[in-house]
Amino acid sequence: MEVVIASTDVLTGLAAGAVEALLRSGRPVVLGLATGSSPLAVYDELARRHREEGLSFAAARGFTLDEYVGLPADHPERYRTVIEKEIAGRVDFQPGAVRGPDGLAADIPAECSSYEEAIRHSGGIDLQILGIGTDGHIGFNEPGSSFASRTRIKTLTEQTRRDNARFFDGDLESVPRHCLTQGLGTIMDARHVVLLASGTAKAEAVHHLVEGPVSALWPGTILQHHPHVTVLVDPAAASRLQLADYYRETYAAKPAWQGL
Repeated sequence: MEVVIASTDVLTGLAAGAVEALLRSGRPVVLGLATGSSPLAVYDELARRHREEGLSFAAARGFTLDEYVGLPADHPERYRTVIEKEIAGRVDFQPGAVRGPDGLAADIPAECSSYEEAIRHSGGIDLQILGIGTDGHIGFNEPGSSFASRTRIKTLTEQTRRDNARFFDGDLESVPRHCLTQGLGTIMDARHVVLLASGTAKAEAVHHLVEGPVSALWPGTILQHHPHVTVLVDPAAASRLQLADYYRETYAAKPAWQGL
């Protein structure tokens, strides 16, 4: 696990650069796309590079991380709608190249199984963008989630619903109680995970993620067992890290050829 502590602008450039390196590699690329506030600046930067520098997504595919259950197809907070607005519709993905789990499916277990199969059929996710919740969840894998879990329905905790109420005009009752989410086992299959976090509200979760014991109480800690994880945090989100100075020294001394 690599930890990079820097300003938001620097972190945004690093994450976008990792995506760009894949897209310019000349091979088909599969991206894992998260919603929430953490990736938004990265999507803005990728859209700018597409618009101004010719960065193309035409050979790429995308899979969204999760989706609310029961939100109407035209609801502005439906995650497929959010991804379309924030990144897919701003670049040149081919029609149908970005897929999310269907929170309106009549047969939820079958939909989850189909989504897993679609990811496998694509060759697997090359780079998964993640944020982290204040309670340590990644995707919508709430505390207590199985480390072996695959895409499935989950019940959101009250804390997660409170955190997300800002997207529903502050109305907690408008936040769905259920979601579909890639499981922790699914996320762990991605070849590179890039997790972004900013602000003091995320400091405790980042501390457990990086330096705590691996525990289902803090689901993101499973990433300590992933072979290629990059944690990008601003100074506020890094404020609880005991080894923050070491992470800074390590990144400053990193050989240029290693990349992210």
